[in-house]
Amino acid sequence: MRRLHLLVILVICGFATAAQAQYPERPIHLIVPQAAGSATDTVARVLGAVLADQIGQQIIIDDRPGGALTVGLDLTAKSPPDGYTLCMGPIGALAITRHLVANLPYNIERDFQPIVVIAKGHLLLAASPNAPFRSVKELIAYAKANPGKLSNASSSNGSPGHVGGELFKFMTGTDIVHVPYKGGALAINDLIAGRVQLMFESLNSIAPFARSGAVQALGVSGEHRSPAFPDLPTIAETGVPRPIVDKLNAAINKAIASLAFKDHFAAIGDEPAGGTPEEFAALIASDSAKWGEVIRRAGIKFE
Repeated sequence: MRRLHLLVILVICGFATAAQAQYPERPIHLIVPQAAGSATDTVARVLGAVLADQIGQQIIIDDRPGGALTVGLDLTAKSPPDGYTLCMGPIGALAITRHLVANLPYNIERDFQPIVVIAKGHLLLAASPNAPFRSVKELIAYAKANPGKLSNASSSNGSPGHVGGELFKFMTGTDIVHVPYKGGALAINDLIAGRVQLMFESLNSIAPFARSGAVQALGVSGEHRSPAFPDLPTIAETGVPRPIVDKLNAAINKAIASLAFKDHFAAIGDEPAGGTPEEFAALIASDSAKWGEVIRRAGIKFE
């Protein structure tokens, strides 16, 4: 399984050229389409502190959760196109929600300009502490012997944890019941209590519980192991003006490479990313195609 949890930054297109030479002249708002304390919010705050030093202006974090991640993105799309409103775009917002929500009030390709991928993170496949299996192999065997008896918690319908669980079911031929929650914290609490047995969740959120033994860590998504959990196997084992885009891209890439940013991600297991706007745009397109097919095959719909 490929890693699912990508934290990225994008900005609405179409700047006025007169402001380019002096940009930025005032604080920049960074919208987060999830709640305070979420994995995306945490990364935004780490980035904001370092980026402020890079560009000489305050970065104001603005959490706007709701609407399956659409509220924050819609607010960004409707903001003045002057480079002072940025948005953190997790993979759910860019490549998953578009296949679940009819009549989105914005178009990803038309209304947003990708700037840079900030971090690439793994999903951790975790089990409740009293689950009758201790590895991915044992989980698959148990699920096949007990179809429909296991439940997979996720932070919400259409979240990376939800579609990641659906992909796992396709790949293993198992029947596992999805249980959506209103936020990852509630789902993790029920996983610890044993009210649900499984959860695919970002390392950013669940790593402390895995380290303490409150949940069982079974494996991570991705092509390679997480640096923070080197002994844990992968599941596979078992219209913005270019000058402003370039200036933001260079500043954010430099911020990502800073010691403060690297130290934060070393502790949680996510990996600082970086790269060009074109690489980011290609990533959105490829992930959208992939997860759109998973959603179609699983029959996932928002009521």
